[in-house]
Amino acid sequence: MGNREDLLASARRCLQEKGYGRTTARDIATGAGVSLAAIGYHYGSKDALLVQALIEAMGEWGESIGAALAGSAEVADPEERFVRCWDAIRDTFEEHRGLWTVQFEIVGQLAHLPELREQLAAAQKLGRLGLAAVFQGRSEHVDTPEELAKGVFYQSLLLGQVAHWLIDPQQAPDGAEILRGLTLVSDAVLGRTPA
Repeated sequence: MGNREDLLASARRCLQEKGYGRTTARDIATGAGVSLAAIGYHYGSKDALLVQALIEAMGEWGESIGAALAGSAEVADPEERFVRCWDAIRDTFEEHRGLWTVQFEIVGQLAHLPELREQLAAAQKLGRLGLAAVFQGRSEHVDTPEELAKGVFYQSLLLGQVAHWLIDPQQAPDGAEILRGLTLVSDAVLGRTPA
């Protein structure tokens, strides 16, 4: 690998091990075996490098989720598919713990990182449409206001599930618990009598 790739790999390791706020430019440069000046030369700043490393890690998680959900998308029964999808998503958290920890850490930093905020905002729409498609057993993304609304719902549940898991993995809800909560809430909100 070249210096640029070594820096990116080192930044990803630092994010996983130390988080965003505790990672220094020296940590990254030392891990890559290059000088501090290499960060400025290749990425402009430590923050720009960390943003690139975070985006790359998020893309890897997206691929991991896609693989984990591949079998769930083919389940015909929507309730069973819903449960399987949430269980498959939860099963990816351990492998990507550092990524999730950094994402929650970085939310408080977004006001100072407009480039990252823009990149994350741009990625949200695609993520929402992808979640909506998977939970409905479709492989294609349909870009409509209705699908985005479904995706917002799924994305919000995902962030909540991750937060529960980061606090206490043993108490993080599984797919069946999420489905039960959804059923109870939707019955109450829509004025239906529970079955």
